[in-house]
Amino acid sequence: MAHFYLADGLSDTAPGSLVTIVGAEAKHAVSVSRVRVGEVLSIGNGEGLVATGPVEEAAPTRLSIRVDEVVQHPAPSARITLVQALAKGGRDESAVQASTELGVDAVVPWAARRSVVKWDGNKRDKGPERWRAIVREATKQSMRPYLPQVQEPVTTKELARLAESALVLVLEPTAQTPLTSIEARGRDVVLVVGPEGGIAPEELEMLGAAGCVPVRLGSSVLRTSTAGPAALAVLSALTERW
Repeated sequence: MAHFYLADGLSDTAPGSLVTIVGAEAKHAVSVSRVRVGEVLSIGNGEGLVATGPVEEAAPTRLSIRVDEVVQHPAPSARITLVQALAKGGRDESAVQASTELGVDAVVPWAARRSVVKWDGNKRDKGPERWRAIVREATKQSMRPYLPQVQEPVTTKELARLAESALVLVLEPTAQTPLTSIEARGRDVVLVVGPEGGIAPEELEMLGAAGCVPVRLGSSVLRTSTAGPAALAVLSALTERW
């Protein structure tokens, strides 16, 4: 399987042209992944464009391929966004990583009432940047042509407003409606996952009043690191993305 790397700003490439990555991305490819001249790899721009070809130069901070093939992958007709509550023990980060590999289009950090982790002070900037780094690495690992967006953290009130423009599904073990019964084809979907302690009753009430739909996955209660990726897999089948 070919290696996959990202080059921000890559555009207007064609077969026969030279595509180059530099800096940390090239250093990782050459020094860590041991990419060598003649190997075939792909370089994408995170916006659907992927160029593939053999390596022509593999220096410590510069790597170039001679393009054999260029593909512009179409974007999904409907987007799936994961709203992931901040959680302790890195479980929120695990959810973000797995969801990226499974095809999520955007990720939104949620400061839920029962979130033990708080992004206060300088963590408000460092937290999203950490998630963006996780998303970038997961995108490369899974060879996805589109790099998911990591948006700024939202409050519960801000989250409720998302129901004005999308189908917002709130994972809740006590919900009566199974996720598998939802008609989601052709609709933008926002999937909401609470923290380890669950979504507080007053938050469920606010979200429900705004038009968000509580749904359950099954009879078991999943960790916050597992629930989002599991639901995303179900949604990918329901929306025929898979």
